[in-house]
Amino acid sequence: MTAPDLLTFGETMVSLRSAGPLAAGGPLTMHLAGAESNVAVGVARLGYRAAWAGRVGTDELGEYVLRRLRAEGIGVDGVTRDPDRPTGLMLVEQRTADLTRVQYHRSGSAGSALRADDLRASLSAGARMLHLTGITPALSDTARDATRWAAEAAAAAGVPVCLDVNYRARLWSRDTAREALTPLAWSASTVIASADELDLVGAPGADESTAVAELFRRGVRTVLVKLGAAGARAHTPDGVQHAGVLAVTAVDTVGAGDAFTAGYLSGWFDGLDLAGRLRRAATLGAFAVSSRGDYEGLPRRAELSLLDGHETGSVLR
Repeated sequence: MTAPDLLTFGETMVSLRSAGPLAAGGPLTMHLAGAESNVAVGVARLGYRAAWAGRVGTDELGEYVLRRLRAEGIGVDGVTRDPDRPTGLMLVEQRTADLTRVQYHRSGSAGSALRADDLRASLSAGARMLHLTGITPALSDTARDATRWAAEAAAAAGVPVCLDVNYRARLWSRDTAREALTPLAWSASTVIASADELDLVGAPGADESTAVAELFRRGVRTVLVKLGAAGARAHTPDGVQHAGVLAVTAVDTVGAGDAFTAGYLSGWFDGLDLAGRLRRAATLGAFAVSSRGDYEGLPRRAELSLLDGHETGSVLR
């Protein structure tokens, strides 16, 4: 197994999307959904080797997941096919122009049965970066143990770990998440969180600067705070940098955070300085929100400058 630049793992599901209310019976289109695989796609489209590990069923949905990931150039040698559990499913409806609702059908899924043994081969092959999120440990006790083991094993082997907190209130409470994610963050070199997620990995109830200081004390080197339309802040021991956003027309914000992470990590692989990594992150975030789907609109490397200097409604001929 050739070592990838980026290794990530978690649950990738099939997403059925509706352009209107599900109750009205509108047509559904089939897509992939998974925070970790979204990041893998973003990195792979920019020319880097990415691998995803996890569990899918032996059903048709599991086959769809693997075919789509392979089509994006994602390595799936570390995927386990589970004959006893189904591949996870989610339904996405654009209820209004400004509101999207998501329903999950993942209880008892193959992905929720993830365990450390599913990850050993992929971890032993090595990687330049291990990326994980706070979604996977919320799925089950075994998935929580597997995530903790992978983070600690990677850190012990000298592989940098990136943790995107990605809190999901439907999966667990904040207190339970804090108990699991705080020690997980101590294995990470980079932590990514929205402002309201920082207390899940830093000091409970602390403000941003206090939470960041606690993470630095535990060995984290970079803390990225996502601010939505206001951009992002990057904290390092050398200080704080702010990054704005690119002005685009937002049509779908699902997957924007994953695109931000993919952009940042691709910049790290490129050897860019912090400001350059933040610009790359903002660029991929802009592509994500201005196109529909979790990852479908993410750019290839030749398209990175596509949004520069063009007015709304421009046509390139």
